[in-house]
Amino acid sequence: MVVHPRTAQRRTDALGRRGEELAAAYLERAGMRVLARNWRCREGEIDIVARWGATLVVAEVKTRACTRFGTPLEAVDARKRARLRRLARLWAAEQGAPFPRVRIDVLSVLARPGGRWYVKHHRGVA
Repeated sequence: MVVHPRTAQRRTDALGRRGEELAAAYLERAGMRVLARNWRCREGEIDIVARWGATLVVAEVKTRACTRFGTPLEAVDARKRARLRRLARLWAAEQGAPFPRVRIDVLSVLARPGGRWYVKHHRGVA
């Protein structure tokens, strides 16, 4: 079966959007307050910015339909983690909000056959 590249991209975009929605809901159920989603600047993008007490949590969401090419967590390499740290500082500076602690988390979201979704929260990856 041949799939047109635009159709494949729309499916991937929809999968990613759904994964981010589930991840944000997961964080809120866990007691965090989501402050921003898809925050962008010249340096890059933060999927979710949340607050947990006095800790600023920057969350990268990786959504996959399978793990054939690796787990979602494996997609967040050292360079990406360092960029997320820089972005966290930029976000906090833009808000004028001092946070004594900053934590980088990854939320791995897997879409499984039958419409089941799984969210795994990896805390403090950077």
